[in-house]
Amino acid sequence: MPSVKIAIDIRRMTEFGVGTYIRNVVRTLGRLDHETTYIPIGSPDKVKEIGPLPANFHGVALAEPERSLMGYQEFRAVVKRLDCDLVHIPNLFSIPRGLSCPYVMTVHDILEHLSRAREQTGAWRSLYFQLTKRVLSGAARIFAVSNFTKLETEKLFNIPPGRIEVVYNAIDERLLHGHARPSDRQLLVERYQVTYPFLLYAGRISPHKNVVRMIEAFSALKTELERDHLFPDLKLIIIGDDVSGNPDLRRTVIRSGVQNDVRFLGFVPIEVLRTFYDAAKIFVFPSLYEGFGLPPLEAMAHGTPVVTSNVSSLPEVVGNAAVLVHPENVFEIMRALHRVLLDQPLRDKMRERGCRQAAKFSWEKSVRRIMDVYREVLSPEGNAEASGQSASKGSETTAGVA
Repeated sequence: MPSVKIAIDIRRMTEFGVGTYIRNVVRTLGRLDHETTYIPIGSPDKVKEIGPLPANFHGVALAEPERSLMGYQEFRAVVKRLDCDLVHIPNLFSIPRGLSCPYVMTVHDILEHLSRAREQTGAWRSLYFQLTKRVLSGAARIFAVSNFTKLETEKLFNIPPGRIEVVYNAIDERLLHGHARPSDRQLLVERYQVTYPFLLYAGRISPHKNVVRMIEAFSALKTELERDHLFPDLKLIIIGDDVSGNPDLRRTVIRSGVQNDVRFLGFVPIEVLRTFYDAAKIFVFPSLYEGFGLPPLEAMAHGTPVVTSNVSSLPEVVGNAAVLVHPENVFEIMRALHRVLLDQPLRDKMRERGCRQAAKFSWEKSVRRIMDVYREVLSPEGNAEASGQSASKGSETTAGVA
């Protein structure tokens, strides 16, 4: 796409999920496309975090916070001043921005919309819904990270299926550097005092992640194992953000009698996370809702058996390589953990299937499809379609409202 300018909003790069997506999309574009001019818009520190980029990438710093009137105005002014041909906004948003060119956007899930809607009064809920719908309707194309997210977006916001393209997430390349070396495992011993077998959870700590039921299932598992004098030193390690905002977790640990067997480690560097994935007996991920659900795939890439939920996008992502459970049934989770822990032939089969499943997803494949969509939108036919959409919405939603 020579002589074309595409702006990419990178301001949410420090967020879970969205940040991984932005980093890997921009990094992979840098490897695949040296002709198009790309303009990552966000703080210089965030551009540096992506790593070295070729000469056709020109970062632009923004001073104002993203979720502010000044932030919207500043973003719009940069896009207009640089005469951009297309903008990629890699997350769902709700406030129209009045851009001077078409835009594409990525929807990771609609959970934020659903949870906010439950907290708001009728008038605010309706306004929030209508603004989000208007933004989605104005996009030249929408990327959904799974078929589940595509169908949810279609149903809730009445978006035509042909406007939504499924482009899967993939594993961060830093997690694909092979298995942990003995020195890596020694780091777990020296820095984290991990000298025992453990089950692992890694991800955000929030209600929809269902961590409370996971702890209850682990407690029941310990009781079952004690009966047969098996794995007396088995622990549950929880890696994620700060648990102080979720006091229910500490209370659940105490109530379940596993305060000596559950460890909250908070954030760990991605290089250390690799080793935890590698060393875990089982990766447990009983989430109630996922737009894609990357952690189970990351664990599979390291040959670790996975027990996860049979709801939302997770069956789509893990295929036949994980044991699926009803996430609201504590004893079903416990029985699955017990079986996977003790059945070695099953573990071997899951290891083999998991590595095959993880290999189906790649950033190169996904970003090549994103580039195809950029070209389609920027073609004369795509431009005419985008202009027609915006004209039909009236003057307040000019081409590329974002």
